[in-house]
Amino acid sequence: MKKKDSWFHIALRWKGSVVPEVLPRSLLCGLFGVVIYILHLLNIKVSLPILGSIIPNIVLGLLLVFRTNTAYERFWEGRKAWGTLVNTVRNLSRQILVAISEQQPRDRQAKVAAVKLLTAFAIALKLHLRSEPVNAELEANLSSEQFHRLKTMNHPPLEIAFWISSYLQEQAQQDKLDRYQLSDMVQLLNYMIDVAGICERILRTPIPLAYSIHLKQLLMIYSLSLPFQMVDQLEWMTGPIVALISFTLLGIEEIGIQIEDPFGHDANDLPLDNICNSMMRNIEDLLLVSSE
Repeated sequence: MKKKDSWFHIALRWKGSVVPEVLPRSLLCGLFGVVIYILHLLNIKVSLPILGSIIPNIVLGLLLVFRTNTAYERFWEGRKAWGTLVNTVRNLSRQILVAISEQQPRDRQAKVAAVKLLTAFAIALKLHLRSEPVNAELEANLSSEQFHRLKTMNHPPLEIAFWISSYLQEQAQQDKLDRYQLSDMVQLLNYMIDVAGICERILRTPIPLAYSIHLKQLLMIYSLSLPFQMVDQLEWMTGPIVALISFTLLGIEEIGIQIEDPFGHDANDLPLDNICNSMMRNIEDLLLVSSE
C-alpha cells in the first residue's frame, strides 16, 4: 500500500502545485500595492474604498467556483473513461484467451498477438491524445509490419481496433467462436472505441475562450483595485496582503487551467503511463495463467 504523505509534506510541496505559475503574478500585484502605499505616504489621495463595490466578492467567487467545477468535471470524466477502458481490456482479453479454441500451434500465437493489441490500443490512445507520434513504446505489442503501418495512420487507435475486429471475425468464420461470443466481444470492442471518442471530445472542446478572457480580466481588475481599498487601513501591509489575496484567487483559476486538459504530462494530469503499464501487467498475468 502506498504510504500517505503527511499533511505538512503536502502543504509545503512545490512540485505539482500551482505556485510556480501563480507566484510571479501575485508578487506583481503585491508590488503594485507597495507603489500605492508609497503614493499614500506622499500624501497623494489613493484611498478609494468605493472600488470594493466594482466587482462584488460573491460574483467573483461564483465565477471561480464555476470555472474550477467545470474543469474538474472534465478531469473526472476523463478518469472514468480510462477506468472503463481498463475494465474493458481485462474483460475482452479474458474472453479471447478462454473462449477462442486453439486447434493448431499457430492459433496460440495469433491469440497472444490479438491480446497484445488491446494494450497497444491503450498506448496508442494515450499517444494520440498527447499528439505524440507512434514510438517504441508500441513496438513490443505489435508485429514489425503493424508497427510500420501504424506510423502512416492518422488515427492509430482506430486502426488497432480494426485489426482486433478482423481477428474476431476471422475466428468466428473458422467456427472457433459462436455468434453469441462474437457479439459480446464486439460489444466490448465498441466500448473501447467509445472511450476514445469521449477522450477526444474532452480534448477538443476547450472552455469557451470568451469565458476565460472575461474571468482573467475580472481577476486583474479585482487584484489591482485591492490596494486602493486597503491602503488607508493597512498602510505598509498593503503589498503583502494584496499579494496573498491575489495568490489565493489566481491559484484557484490556475488549478482549473491545469486540470481541464487531463491527458498531458503535467503533475496534475491523469497518470496515463501508469494506467497503461497496469494494463500491460494484467495482460501478462492472463497470458501466463492461460498457458498453464
